[in-house]
Amino acid sequence: MIREITAENAIVYLKETQQLPPEEDASAEALAWGVSNIVIRIGREAGDDYVIKQSRKQLRTQAEWFSQLERIWRELEVMQELQNLLPAGVVPRVLFEDRDNYLFAMEAIDKDHKVWKAELLDGKFDLSIAARLGKYLGAIHRLSFLNPLFEERWGDWKIFDQLRIDPFYRFIVRAHPEIKDWINDLIGEMEENRICLVLADFSPKNILIAGDQIHLVDFETAHYGDPAFDLGFFLSHLMLKAVFFREQGAHCLQLVECFWDQYLTEISSLSDAFEKETVKMSQQELERRTIRHLAACMLARVDGKSTVDYLSEADLQDQVHSFALSLILDPPSTIHQATLRLSEMQNS
Repeated sequence: MIREITAENAIVYLKETQQLPPEEDASAEALAWGVSNIVIRIGREAGDDYVIKQSRKQLRTQAEWFSQLERIWRELEVMQELQNLLPAGVVPRVLFEDRDNYLFAMEAIDKDHKVWKAELLDGKFDLSIAARLGKYLGAIHRLSFLNPLFEERWGDWKIFDQLRIDPFYRFIVRAHPEIKDWINDLIGEMEENRICLVLADFSPKNILIAGDQIHLVDFETAHYGDPAFDLGFFLSHLMLKAVFFREQGAHCLQLVECFWDQYLTEISSLSDAFEKETVKMSQQELERRTIRHLAACMLARVDGKSTVDYLSEADLQDQVHSFALSLILDPPSTIHQATLRLSEMQNS
């Protein structure tokens, strides 16, 4: 049995394990990070604050949803590797770990940080953030491209399946049985294109803004796989917010375009590798697969196990269904065409 850490017992635990001096005053505050872990900020008077994170087997969703506790070690390993792939400070450094209790500690981000999801829902659309995120995700994909060491370390998809493929893709077939074969084909296509490190949770809720610094958190679903999933997953969040803002959603669509342009610029140096290797990652092919994942992820966020909390109105959900299904039945050739289609649907 693991020792479950809460805001109420965290300080006692840290002193018993000698991660805090017995005489030091400290505070513990539970943070609202996702549904799959407990995350607690430790406030210190005699040193820098830090954050502890512990796995939970059952996720906090209405539908039953379970995942292996060991996923936290995948997250820790990926965080350590991202220190080599991204600029300093983008990903918090790991400070210590407790293997027996499936827990680790990381640097704390400035307490006055903003969550990009909240900023977007408040109508704050900063194109420079979208551009930097395109650069960061592009760098991760480019610098891990066809890396055999990464494939060996993170080629196991068990946790990715538990937290993404099953609750997102297979689950939506219950609401949309007509796309069962299409979903199965999408999953198979993704399995055939394992070519780089994929975060699989690159979303606005995991992007924290502190002054001019962007921080990325939450990497337990990371694996060696298809970059199109990362792209479709991320863009689905921006498209869903465009739906949320109705006729004013054009600002979110500008974020999509800005992110996509910067991402393509970042991976442009791989063009020669695309031609030499037997992988399906020309820009045209990557864009085609990205649009497929965009459609599936949008459906999953209104019909899957983990739905977004801002699209409760029936007419907005209907628009998501109509747009996503149109991407499946009549797929556009480019991301730009997809944004134009959503804009036209909103203004019709």
